[in-house]
Amino acid sequence: MKAIVQSAYGPPREVLELRDVDDPVIGDDQVLVKVQAASVAIGDWLVVEGLPYIIRMMGYGLRAPKSAVPGSDIAGTIEAVGKDVTRFAPGDEVFGMCKGALAERAAANVRSLAPKPANLSFEQAAAVPTSALTALQGLRDKGELQSGQKVLIIGASGGVGTFAVQIAKALGAHVTAVCSTPSIGLVQSIGADAVIDYTREEITDRGERYDVILDMAGNRSLSELRSVLTPKGTLVIGGGSGGRWLMGSGRSMRAMMLSPFIGQTMRTFIARSNQEDLVVLKDLIEAGKMKPVIDGTYPLSDIAEAIEYLGERHTQGKTVITV
Repeated sequence: MKAIVQSAYGPPREVLELRDVDDPVIGDDQVLVKVQAASVAIGDWLVVEGLPYIIRMMGYGLRAPKSAVPGSDIAGTIEAVGKDVTRFAPGDEVFGMCKGALAERAAANVRSLAPKPANLSFEQAAAVPTSALTALQGLRDKGELQSGQKVLIIGASGGVGTFAVQIAKALGAHVTAVCSTPSIGLVQSIGADAVIDYTREEITDRGERYDVILDMAGNRSLSELRSVLTPKGTLVIGGGSGGRWLMGSGRSMRAMMLSPFIGQTMRTFIARSNQEDLVVLKDLIEAGKMKPVIDGTYPLSDIAEAIEYLGERHTQGKTVITV
């Protein structure tokens, strides 16, 4: 089968190559998925580049990634199932997460898959898993967002942010979206009640305070964020920028150390794949309460171009790969 293979860390055009590789072998609790579409996010760019450097010492591999085929978000059709699998059968259309998504076939654990939303194409479904799970778990679980509360979503036009705006509205919140001028119409079209154009004003200018802040950009200080948070509000840090060694990890660690000593709550997290939450997303989509926003679509052979584009950090919604 055809797959993207990463030989080392570095610029995408230098370390990514489309090759013929063996089909993956599935375990007893896995399924073999014929990948119809995949999606990539800023996290994929970071893994290709090997950033921040600390991830290399956290199990990704020191000189090259241990998983030679990158990618994690897929939508496709099941071709075979392991002997312990009862939830799915060959021919089922699914979406979810796995290792080695940027290939014609992938082995996936059944716990990380769910039936594809009936009203989405494979390309649209592939845009959902990691980014929408991050938005859902960040707002519902870490932010404990309740109906009637005010939420500030920083990075609202990005892959996670576009889902976060819609999920927050589905939870009954009043949503203020932070984005740049070209994205104002987009975030309004998906439900934002108010918009802060960060190229023209600061989040502090309006004197508003928010019950929950979801920060997917990572370029504001904790003191600035706390100043627009209610005294008992919750800051959820889901993204980061900064130096090549730690990037947003340093700010996240400071937030966690400070949180026990103040009235406000500050939390950081990494989204976890699970079938139950994928089904929640499926139900929201089929109910018309959420839809993926797709910035662009690339063939598998142009993966280096797609990941370079992500590294520029100007995407509106998700970047999808057709296989």
